[in-house]
Amino acid sequence: MKYVDVFRDAELAHQLAQHILQQADPGRHYRLMEFCGGHTHAVFRYGLPALLPDNVELVHGPGCPVCVLPVARLEQALELSRLPEVILCSYGDMLRVPAGRGQSLLKARADGADIRMLYSPLEALTLAQQHPERQVVFFAIGFETTTPPTAVLIQRADEMGISNLSVLCNHVLTPAAMHAILTPSEGEATAIDGFIGPAHVSTVIGSEAYAPFPRQFGKPVVIAGFEPLDLLQAISMLVGQLNRHEARVENQFSRAVTPDGNPKARVLVERVFERRSSFEWRGLGEVPASALKIRPEYARYDAEQRFELSAPRAREHPACECPAVLRGQKRPDQCRLFGTPCTPDNPLGACMVSSEGACAAWYRYNRGRIAMQERE
Repeated sequence: MKYVDVFRDAELAHQLAQHILQQADPGRHYRLMEFCGGHTHAVFRYGLPALLPDNVELVHGPGCPVCVLPVARLEQALELSRLPEVILCSYGDMLRVPAGRGQSLLKARADGADIRMLYSPLEALTLAQQHPERQVVFFAIGFETTTPPTAVLIQRADEMGISNLSVLCNHVLTPAAMHAILTPSEGEATAIDGFIGPAHVSTVIGSEAYAPFPRQFGKPVVIAGFEPLDLLQAISMLVGQLNRHEARVENQFSRAVTPDGNPKARVLVERVFERRSSFEWRGLGEVPASALKIRPEYARYDAEQRFELSAPRAREHPACECPAVLRGQKRPDQCRLFGTPCTPDNPLGACMVSSEGACAAWYRYNRGRIAMQERE
């Protein structure tokens, strides 16, 4: 804990905030996107917006794997869960995400579907061994951080000759999403001056994965850890680059992130997965080469092929502003559903469901402001 406390020193935080105040040009506005949902929660948890000058704005990005999964993919999981021979497994956040017609995996489980919450993909392997008469499907989601464990699951099932296990793969790629934010296929690009790069993802893919953004878009990227001093230092580094008219990739989180990331994990992922030509993201629409699918060599573990799943076109809640929030074009409190009726106890959109969602962060850490607005 002493090691962590070093990065939570209040006096140093105020010194860094004062330095940013002195750095920031009063004649310009800085819009910096923290891509990762974990960063968004850290920003609010430690009250960082109150420490920053008014012209340094933190914009919340789409770095929440539950939030960016489109309803249509969730409908596929619901379709599988209704099959009597299937045991569907996924991470806990995924179970509460609302789908079309007021459905969710949690409600499907209440109606009798066999849906299990897992902490590790390898638990699905154990379930498949315990229930050889059933088909166990792992509903896999996440960015590059959670992709290697899914690859391990598939590879180990293949080595053990497990035949009643498959994966509904929804793993997505961070750099492709950042590219889509800067060059959307429809409408205007989100106005971003620089990115606070994700921490966990970067331990896998490395800092060099972000090199195209300074070259192609002129946008600096600073990879940051999750502690308040990490984030404040990253903000200072971004403001400094922008003031000097520079655009580079910098690594504030050097204690965990290297230029090449984790080569062993990357080789494993490359062995099991390949890129999809296109994938639909909630909020970003169809993004080319932005997600992974299981390679033909492991096709027997691909739930999409085993069950010949359809591609439903499900609709979001018509009043939910989650897509605009994920693009950084609106704040959570600018959605007319936010706080009433959409709350963590009654989520109407994915950004309120997930523990990493921007709306959930706003609701959790801005209760005083919300209560004041309701009284007014």
